[in-house]
Amino acid sequence: MSILKVARIGTPVLREIADPVPERALGSPEFERLIDDMIETMHEYDGIGLAAPQVHASTRIVVIEVPISEENEEDAEAPLTVLVNPIVTPVGERRVLGWEGCLSLPEMRGQVIRWDQIHLDAQDRHGNAIDADYSGFFARVIQHECDHLDGVLYVDRMEGMRSLCFVPEFDRFVADDEDVPCA
Repeated sequence: MSILKVARIGTPVLREIADPVPERALGSPEFERLIDDMIETMHEYDGIGLAAPQVHASTRIVVIEVPISEENEEDAEAPLTVLVNPIVTPVGERRVLGWEGCLSLPEMRGQVIRWDQIHLDAQDRHGNAIDADYSGFFARVIQHECDHLDGVLYVDRMEGMRSLCFVPEFDRFVADDEDVPCA
């Protein structure tokens, strides 16, 4: 396995619509290597999610793993999850404001409104169907990562730039006043 270079904002691949993973690619050595490298890269950078375009691969793959932490202790831990060709559909009308960060915008945080509950259709790395509803923080992370597959970054979803801040300033001036976890 290898640690891959993470694309930062301004890199063209982050603004492209990623190609679907063809059925014939599932299980191939290249497909498996990319997923394993994405997982290792996500862990190396202390991320909780990573989309293939963030590692310069324009394909519809997402990896997510949300450990229990002080930031999201009310939400359930999300085990290592691989999503292939995910489709996210909002469920209900409730949207919530929350803080997000991104490995492609290092050391930044901003507030984004997301659907509180979503329905996810996808495949896992073995081609098994995923057909499930999610809510709360895990739903936010799924939406954030799947946005990358359509060339959308969290700053594009912000209603304004007033909440955009660097992590040290977030930690110093905002984190203690907010009970909203960062994605």
